[in-house]
Amino acid sequence: MGLVSVNLVKQENDFHFRAFNSDGLSIDIDDATAYEDGKGNGVGPMQLLVMAIGGCSGVDVVSILKKSRQQITSFSIEVKGQKPDGVSPSIYEHIHVHFSLTGTLEVGKVRRAIALSLGKYCSVARTLEKTASIEYTFSVNGIACDPEVLTP
Repeated sequence: MGLVSVNLVKQENDFHFRAFNSDGLSIDIDDATAYEDGKGNGVGPMQLLVMAIGGCSGVDVVSILKKSRQQITSFSIEVKGQKPDGVSPSIYEHIHVHFSLTGTLEVGKVRRAIALSLGKYCSVARTLEKTASIEYTFSVNGIACDPEVLTP
């Protein structure tokens, strides 16, 4: 899949677009800051970036853990991105990803899966690391675990 093609169609509101992939799946994109009430009709473009790193890494982690015969009961990812205010472009400078997993899981295997994803396999992380420091934390079955230090 070398070529990625999407189509964006402007909706009724000025800054609201609906983006479609080649399979016809869609997501609404909007700029909430452009409206008086601060509410748009979709996800902001910069929010999409932090969603993308979470989604990309999540897929990697599940894949790696399945190959390691680990049983995931639940999995959630929280991503926070920091970027400066009042400048344009406002590019992410720091991104923190927190992974929360439950199941029959070995902490060392979870740590390895996350480190491999963010440090090697996740294309979104590899793209964003050019401008942002990326760090992660994780918990397994509600217990906070020590992360591995990522080196670009």
